[in-house]
Amino acid sequence: MSKIILTGDRPTGRLHLGHYVGSLKRRVELQNSGEYDKIFIMIADAQALTDNADNPDKVRENIIEVALDYLSCGLDPAKSTLFIQSQIPELTELSFYYMNLVTVSRLQRNPTVKSEIQMRNFETSIPVGFFTYPISQAADITAFKATTVPVGEDQLPMIEQTREIVRKFNSVYGEALVEPDALIPQNSVCSRLPGTDGKAKMSKSLGNCIYLSDTEEEVRQKVFSMYTDPNHIKVSDPGSLEGNTVFIYLDAFATDEHFVEFLPEYKNLDELKAHYQRGGLGDMKVKRFLDAVLQKELAPIRARRKELEQDIPAIYEILRKGSEVAKQEAAQTLQEVKEAMRINYFDDAELIQAQQLKFNS
Repeated sequence: MSKIILTGDRPTGRLHLGHYVGSLKRRVELQNSGEYDKIFIMIADAQALTDNADNPDKVRENIIEVALDYLSCGLDPAKSTLFIQSQIPELTELSFYYMNLVTVSRLQRNPTVKSEIQMRNFETSIPVGFFTYPISQAADITAFKATTVPVGEDQLPMIEQTREIVRKFNSVYGEALVEPDALIPQNSVCSRLPGTDGKAKMSKSLGNCIYLSDTEEEVRQKVFSMYTDPNHIKVSDPGSLEGNTVFIYLDAFATDEHFVEFLPEYKNLDELKAHYQRGGLGDMKVKRFLDAVLQKELAPIRARRKELEQDIPAIYEILRKGSEVAKQEAAQTLQEVKEAMRINYFDDAELIQAQQLKFNS
């Protein structure tokens, strides 16, 4: 069986460091590993519209922002198929068929759906499209016969729902769909990077994000304003690491090589943490180190993005070609699904002949 990846993002804004450590950086590594036969990267605009239906321009304008972030991070259209979800109508048809395999109560029990509904204050007025997006996601995954779906731990219930749909379909209609496996980040910190204000998650609406496209000065200002230990008032005070955003970011990004280059008086992050905890290490020194680490990580991404911004029509052409490839793949799966469900009437010569014989007898 071919090894195939399907992953993507909702185009509701520019991508930030949470996206980068949670999925983007890993996608590039997987793309360049040579271990996978096909990699599909989806800009999930149709899914974004499920809770932005009254603001389509927000989604429309951010297609290019997400594409630029993808390419500037190293996703290569020669190795990965980049496409726009809404341009693949086969996904909608697959979703329609899968809806018959899932109950309303099962969707209501999905922990990810429950938390997302609460976060968006949809408790009393849930858009049907948003409520059923686990089914839509199952269509996205199965359309490309994905064997691997890189996700954060918070998305595991979504993958399990897809696996349930696949098992149900295959048990009713025959083995036509591939059951996917989730691939979670190896570094647990990367699965959910907090906002710069210490909130549980980076959020565009909360304004606590460091964007991949931020300027050097914007990154520095956000790092210097980061939440640390509120009881670490004097340099001599012992500091706490728990909930300390600066150290959480260092866990995600800092390497021993960074210490050699930017903070040679410490061998590694463990030594820095120990000094902070016993007292005698100021927050600003740690923040300046984090800033140096992030600037080194983001500088090539920032430079590549500036180059890509010079030819926006070329970016749309990459997405157009990728969408054509994705459409062909999804159409093949849809044909197989309809054949399994026995609704491929016009392609079934035996059916037509049998019906003719029936009426001739």
